[in-house]
Amino acid sequence: MVDPVAIGFGAGLVLVFVALHVARGTGWEATADISEEVIERRASTVEETEFPEPGSRAIGGGSVPAGAVAAGEDGELEEGAAAEDSVGPGDIPDDEIEYFEVEFAKEGDTIEVANNETVLEAGEDEGWDMPYACRQGQCVSCAGQITSGGNAEEYVEHDDQQMLDDAELDEGYTLTCVAYPRADFAIETGEAP
Repeated sequence: MVDPVAIGFGAGLVLVFVALHVARGTGWEATADISEEVIERRASTVEETEFPEPGSRAIGGGSVPAGAVAAGEDGELEEGAAAEDSVGPGDIPDDEIEYFEVEFAKEGDTIEVANNETVLEAGEDEGWDMPYACRQGQCVSCAGQITSGGNAEEYVEHDDQQMLDDAELDEGYTLTCVAYPRADFAIETGEAP
């Protein structure tokens, strides 16, 4: 037979020991955070560059975009250089915006994407963790494969993608960071050639 008084006494003793242990603590104290001091010391030894700040997810920063007009040292356009407005596939007047059904297979959802918005931006707007790195079409971190069949350029228009060759485009691969929809399609994100 079980003695309830003995069980209560044992439970009380355990609670007292636990309370004493928690009250006393371990005696360990955190050391001072010197990370900012170390970063500043290291930064002072590195000369200035035109590359993006550390921690930036951009890749290849500091390069001059294709089609950029060179400026002189005073910031003025060099003689004979004309400033042109660059027009990309996302530069669509409000009265010409169309919407296309894009099925994100891995995310398990179909959403409407405007033809002036990239596939990557549309996925991020939904709160999905979409893969990317440069956001400029200069890497394949954001690559996906259009599974609707055919060449990717039947479904999207790329704005200056530099990584996919014709054979990869024929297999349906696209760079979601620079892909603007031009038809309905299904896509597997995170699929690189």
